[in-house]
Amino acid sequence: MPTLHRFGAVSVRMYADDHLPPHFHVVSPDFQALVRISDLTMIVGDATPKQIAEALAWAAVVRAGWR
Repeated sequence: MPTLHRFGAVSVRMYADDHLPPHFHVVSPDFQALVRISDLTMIVGDATPKQIAEALAWAAVVRAGWR
């Protein structure tokens, strides 16, 4: 799984042929979460918003560049 971004022990990863809806994985030693790209909503996982805040902030900046 390619790593798109890394900060500390947290990685943002994505599979090319993963299941729908389009999403990315936020992975750390303490938690894992899947975040839907369209609205940056956590669709599954055991992370708190505080734990994935930096990943969501990064994704918001990247997503804004797609428009």
